[in-house]
Amino acid sequence: MTDLGPGAGQESAEPDGESGIPDRPARPAGARRIGAAVVVAAVAVGGVVYAVGSGDSPGTARGPAGAKGPTAIEVSAGACGRGWTGATPGPQVFELRNTSASAAEVDLTDPGTGAVYGEIEGLAPGTSREMRVVLGGGSYAFKCLPDDADAVTGPTVKIAGASAGGGPAAVPVTQHDLIPPTLAYQQWIAARTVELADKTDELKRAVDGGDLAAAREAWLPAHLVYERMGAAYGTFGEADAAINSRGPGLSAAASAQDFDGFHRVEYGLWHGESAASLRGPADRLAQAVHALHDSWPQARMDPAQMGLRAHEILEGTAQFELTGRTDYGSGSNLATARANLDGTRELLTLLRPLLTTRYPDLPRLDSWLDRTQHTLDRFDSGGWTPLDRLSRPDRQRINSDIGQAVELLAPVAAICDVRRTA
Repeated sequence: MTDLGPGAGQESAEPDGESGIPDRPARPAGARRIGAAVVVAAVAVGGVVYAVGSGDSPGTARGPAGAKGPTAIEVSAGACGRGWTGATPGPQVFELRNTSASAAEVDLTDPGTGAVYGEIEGLAPGTSREMRVVLGGGSYAFKCLPDDADAVTGPTVKIAGASAGGGPAAVPVTQHDLIPPTLAYQQWIAARTVELADKTDELKRAVDGGDLAAAREAWLPAHLVYERMGAAYGTFGEADAAINSRGPGLSAAASAQDFDGFHRVEYGLWHGESAASLRGPADRLAQAVHALHDSWPQARMDPAQMGLRAHEILEGTAQFELTGRTDYGSGSNLATARANLDGTRELLTLLRPLLTTRYPDLPRLDSWLDRTQHTLDRFDSGGWTPLDRLSRPDRQRINSDIGQAVELLAPVAAICDVRRTA
């Protein structure tokens, strides 16, 4: 797992009272959350459906070819949901028009449970956007959430018929729901920083003693500890770059001036550098690891990032490990992919109480993670097979398994996205 890019995982510096968890920063008006960003994947695998239009439009949205036009729905504090009085089960198309003076979010909900069937974010004043959902028999109501004002729930509309056949829905996850798994994960990371420091010290001792064969043996176990900690990289801040920066491409690594961390040591160990030339990089790596260990008790992870990170860990694996971008000579990308899988499973273990009742495809996700683990473990027989030694069918299977797991993890990010309910 590599860093998540500029600005990823930025945390608030101030904790909120006794929980030790930072307040979630206010989101700019109209900003889109991850739940909206992953709508296609969520729908494809039967997860939460959060309907997202193609953009604000002052005109009238059109329905599917050959179908009657969409049902016009008013979005305002005084008339939220006006325009819908009933329907038959099946696909529905609503044209949501914001007649108020401020931007608003609109949810189609079950008024009894709060489960969300469809969501539109950042609907600007005077504009319209479509929401497409599939509804079975049951009770429904639009909830309008204007910026800087209390939520308003419109009238309840009942659809006769069986509830079966409707689209997916999920009860929103709150910040309070995510605090316990976040605190548990922080404790898990604390234990990993101890393990990381011990194994990195072993690597440094081998380099300092001039035993490069022992250093090569010690490098991978230390590196894999860090790779299992991927959900916390955003909280690590500058320490992540010092410990696990990708650095330049392999062809430019020899002349790079600011290349450091595990991959800098890897490059030297597998490209004939002397122990003397590697003592500096190994020492800086150990210092960065110990600084992370010492500072972690004061760190605070953002609960709102937990579900997103569960998805991004394997997404990064597909982007960087399966392409060989992070191989600086050890040929250990598949070992890293396996460690990233372990890190994903740790997060899912902690989030499972929230997901069990919200994500019907969770057993299928578990099955694909098991399959992916079995596939990767085939290439560890006393030493991990480098990517360039894989057969074409093996490469295809690994890519397919991880790709499917990434797709099934996308709804986890959507479901665990903290949503406003009042």
